[in-house]
Parts: sequence; structure tokens; C-alpha cells
Amino acid sequence: MDLDNQSNFVPNADFLALLDSILQKILEDLGIPQKSCELLLVDNAKIAHFNAEFRGIQTPTDVLSFPLETKFSPFLGSVIISVEYAQSVSANLHHSLEDEIALLFIHGILHLVGFDHEIDEGEQRAKEEELVRQFHLPQSLIVRTQTPLEG
Repeated sequence: MDLDNQSNFVPNADFLALLDSILQKILEDLGIPQKSCELLLVDNAKIAHFNAEFRGIQTPTDVLSFPLETKFSPFLGSVIISVEYAQSVSANLHHSLEDEIALLFIHGILHLVGFDHEIDEGEQRAKEEELVRQFHLPQSLIVRTQTPLEG
């Protein structure tokens, strides 16, 4: 994982190792050969710029993913996380900033490998929940923001 930290957050080595473990676990579970990704940590202004440019939405968001759409690259793409946004959410939900960033990283990586909770039938939600349990994180991003699946 290549980190481009443009925020005031200073991740320690253990946290970076956790993020790398998350990436490797997702790749292993899905049978994807060894690949890397870029993690860009930014503030709300920077992520709002990306959100406006690429999605036409003029507000900040928590996480954006930009897959590299070629099968032959050792690089999956980029995950952009607003540390400022994550700080606000983690304070409101009473868990650590590191936990929130890890949750957002899981969400972003799953998008890079092809999951899309907006159109799938719960596959991304299920995979997120599985990873949240495995890495002992708080409630997954999709679970927090979507109504329960009807059965």
C-alpha cells in the first residue's frame, strides 16, 4: 500500500500494518493475485474537490474509490479518505479515528475490487460485515447507513 498523507493525522506503524493486513485479506479471500493500492488521506476541502470533479456532488464525503481498470497492473487503484470527515464521525459514534479510517479503507478497497453496494444484492454489505468481525472493528459503513435487508 502506498500512503499519500496530506492530512494532519500521523498513522503509526501498527495502524499501517493493520491496513495492509486488511488489503491482503480481501485479496486472499477473493483469489486476487498480490496487488497494491494508493491510500490518500486528505481534508474535507480536498475530498469535496474530488467529489465535485468526478461525481458532480459539491460536498465533502468520507471515502472515494478510483479503480484502475486494467487486469494486468499490480495496482488496484486509489482510495481517498477525508480524515476530517472521519474525525467527526468517529467522535459522534464514540470510537477511534483509526477504527473509522479502517472501516472506510475496507469500504474503499471493496469498491476497487468490484463490489458496488448501490447495485448489488447485499454482497458488499456481507463482505464488509465479515471483515469488520475479523478485524474487531465497530459497525460497518454500509450497516450504519442502510436500512436492514428485507428477508
